[in-house]
Amino acid sequence: MNKAFTKETDSDDDDDLPQPAGVPAGTRNYITPDGYARLRAELMHLIDVERPQVVDIVHWAASNGDRSENGDYLYGKKRLREIDRRIRFLTKRLEIAEVVDASRHMGSDQVFFGATVTYMDTLDKVERTVTIMGIDESDNARQQISWISPVARALLKAREGDEVTLQTPAGLRTLEIMEVRYPQAAGQ
Repeated sequence: MNKAFTKETDSDDDDDLPQPAGVPAGTRNYITPDGYARLRAELMHLIDVERPQVVDIVHWAASNGDRSENGDYLYGKKRLREIDRRIRFLTKRLEIAEVVDASRHMGSDQVFFGATVTYMDTLDKVERTVTIMGIDESDNARQQISWISPVARALLKAREGDEVTLQTPAGLRTLEIMEVRYPQAAGQ
């Protein structure tokens, strides 16, 4: 069927919003102060800048007449739905966010949220360094892992010098914690 004859709805698509894998319902969305600020800045940009611009374009395009073949109108409406969906997603994520300042653990040798941990896989003798971050801010390319990841769950609450077991698809691995660091408090 030709796409021109299908009707897209403007209904709330909250059902397709991703839920954090492995996080029980009602659990807080742990996040660093920087991560919270980035999500909030994105939300404010969408609300204050991007959405009003797209609304103006859609309004202008609608005033040009035939909407069925008006690319600016059709694209603008689609982009508006995407923006609204992202706004709903960010709003929900920020509502359940619990900002955790990792610097309060400064000097501790125990692994908590926000720690940068250097560990060695005792099987292949490879040393790795990861930072345990929030679900919405982790970035594997920058060695930032989510607090719900299997590696983070294995490391959490262990101390420097401890060995922890990590279940992988290839079998059990033993990780030896070499070093635990925390960021300095803001302003230090």
